[in-house]
Amino acid sequence: MSNQLEHQISLNRHHRALELDKVLHMLSKEAPCEDCAMLAEALIPSTDLGEARLLLQETSDAHMLIGRFGSPSFGGMKNVNGSLARAEAGGALSMRELLDIAEDLRVIRSLTEWRERCAGIETCLDDRFNALFPNKYLESRITSCILSADEMADTASPALHDIRRKIRAASSKVREQLDKMIRSPAYQRYLQDPIVTIRGDRFVVPVKAEHRGEVPGLVHDTSSSGATVFVEPISVVEANNQVRMLKSREDAEIERILFELSSEAGSFGQSIRRSYAIAMDLGLVFAKARLGYKMKAGIPLLSDDGVIDLKRARHPLIPADHVVPIDVHLGNGFDTLVITGPNTGGKTVTLKTVGLLTLMAMCGLMIPVADGSRVSVFGHVLADIGDEQSIEQSLSTFSAHMTNIIRIVDEANPYSLVLLDELGAGTDPIEGAALAMAILEHLREKGAHIAATTHYAELKEYALQTNGVENGSCEFDVKTLRPTYRLLIGVPGRSNAFAISERLGMPQSIVGRARTMVSGDSTRFEDVVQKLEQSRQAMEERQKEAEALRIAAERAAKEANERLERVQRERDREIERAREKARAIVGQARRQSELLLSELEDIRRQKDGEDFHQKLKEAKSSVGGKLRAMEEAADPVQRRKNEPYELPRALKIGDAVIIADLGTKGQVISLPDSKGNVGVQAGMMKTRVPLKNLRLDTSPKKPNRSNTRRVSKAPSRAEAKVTTEIDLRGMASDEAILELDRFIDEAVLTGIDQLTIVHGKGTGVLRAAVQKYLKGHPSIKTFRLGVYGEGEDGVTIAELK
Repeated sequence: MSNQLEHQISLNRHHRALELDKVLHMLSKEAPCEDCAMLAEALIPSTDLGEARLLLQETSDAHMLIGRFGSPSFGGMKNVNGSLARAEAGGALSMRELLDIAEDLRVIRSLTEWRERCAGIETCLDDRFNALFPNKYLESRITSCILSADEMADTASPALHDIRRKIRAASSKVREQLDKMIRSPAYQRYLQDPIVTIRGDRFVVPVKAEHRGEVPGLVHDTSSSGATVFVEPISVVEANNQVRMLKSREDAEIERILFELSSEAGSFGQSIRRSYAIAMDLGLVFAKARLGYKMKAGIPLLSDDGVIDLKRARHPLIPADHVVPIDVHLGNGFDTLVITGPNTGGKTVTLKTVGLLTLMAMCGLMIPVADGSRVSVFGHVLADIGDEQSIEQSLSTFSAHMTNIIRIVDEANPYSLVLLDELGAGTDPIEGAALAMAILEHLREKGAHIAATTHYAELKEYALQTNGVENGSCEFDVKTLRPTYRLLIGVPGRSNAFAISERLGMPQSIVGRARTMVSGDSTRFEDVVQKLEQSRQAMEERQKEAEALRIAAERAAKEANERLERVQRERDREIERAREKARAIVGQARRQSELLLSELEDIRRQKDGEDFHQKLKEAKSSVGGKLRAMEEAADPVQRRKNEPYELPRALKIGDAVIIADLGTKGQVISLPDSKGNVGVQAGMMKTRVPLKNLRLDTSPKKPNRSNTRRVSKAPSRAEAKVTTEIDLRGMASDEAILELDRFIDEAVLTGIDQLTIVHGKGTGVLRAAVQKYLKGHPSIKTFRLGVYGEGEDGVTIAELK
């Protein structure tokens, strides 16, 4: 037992060196109650791969459930094991203890209900949730009887209800008697105050001390000044005695109820304790998940083959806005990593990050790394990090480090991860470097995985020359004299002492003299390292440029694909729009042809009439005109006439004109400006049109329908426009308004009373423009949206005046 305790203390020393205790303290802050926080502080990393994977899977499932359904509530739980033990032994619990048991039962019930709301998702936590034993009966029994830690409900039992009813009646009787006394003129002059108060659970009145003999009764108390005595008048002594007896019965009944509730709680003691323990375990798992959210952590792949591959790893105790993520791997191709570089460059932080994230994963905690990271489970994580100097033991820094390393060497085995900071430092450099290499060789012979930091050039050479040992370095920017905190594996680091000294202002003569004192081998080695560093930096720059070009090419390809898709969609829309127009044109031509055939049939039947020849002549003229109209309708492309045109006269304001390229009629509202542009109003739209694009409209004006009587013969059916619907879908607002204006003019000429305007639903922009135009048009009487069967919100039905 002693050896096991010493082993546990040793492990805890290594864990503290890696600051696992600080992470566990952060975890305890996420725990819902004191017992759960104690479990968090006492977490021990699991050395079994199966157990560690299960712990990590539990945290992952809790993390997923919190993300989808929120965190369950564990608040209010207290350890009631002691109270349950006394209840099982036959003791009576207090109201406070029973309320604590009821609160635990409420939380247990809420946990099962929360899991039921997350139905449909299986997790490895389901067995624990299913093992919870909610006891609604006992919970309701306690909460219905006990109102607070100091108050039992009247409804706790029929006997208690009856006793309290009698107490209230008896107390009311006493008060009535005393109220009569204090209001009586015979006694008022003897009273200090006309009030009824209580002393020792008995109703009394305050009497002036000098008139004590004037009020017969029992004295129960005296004021601090002695000027007042509290007297229980003889007339209410018996009634007070009755109240006192009833209160004694009340206390006895409350004790009986508490004993009964305690007995029931004791009968369920085992299930409550088991459910409480399960709830604490669940609380710890969900605390791990909440800590993972705060750290923005992930779930690593877990194995026991000694391979560590951390991607964008962050030390969890360094603020996120200060820490620099690192990539570090060990165990795949090499089992020993020698990290070199200048002081304050991040070597120690790298060691702690590797060790701490390994321990966290073994505890089932999520770790702050990128996806695809990998961690191994080790039997021991041994660390010599920090200043171990002990004044009490008269040990130097070197001696303290060696004492710790000796323990590590004894404990190391093939299942160990060993982390050594500044190996061999604190003594003669030559001896220290030799001792460091010997320690690494011995640990490697024992099969341990090792990460060590050093300043010794001998260890850099050792890593270059030894299979299974790899160099690593913490990058340092000599120009800014600041570390970048990037870890570079495969590249030995430089001390940069001479460069840093020069940048800080050390005289060139001193630095030059120092360089001459360095051995030729060391100088050549540093030169090789420098060339390697320069080659690496150049390669990284080329890699960055290539990556930037790749990203730009991918972006351009994506944009081109998106543009092609847009063009194809627009092409499809245009084709569909053309098809719809073609269908409308064919339909219109078909209707016109049917009317022509109908008129021809009428003429054939009237061939024997007197005016046959006149009608035949008119019909030929009408048929010729309608055929030309059908030809134009069959070709929707407006052919622009390029023949030269000269205005027969200068334009005047109010002239009716035709906009040649649009074929739209308008009215001149302003004469040509210096650029030759004329102001024209076409329907509701005002625009400026080049003078050469205008034609004087010489067609006869339409007579005023309200003031002119129709004396001409009614037009034939072939001459009437029968189109009552216009489709504006796919048009811009301005284009649609021009088409609508022309359509309404034609409808007015043909005497149509109702129009159907198809604008589609879409974003509603075209519908709003159409209805705004209709609202101001002088020929529109009313308009409304279509109903079911008419096109609903996609059409507007307009009625002409």
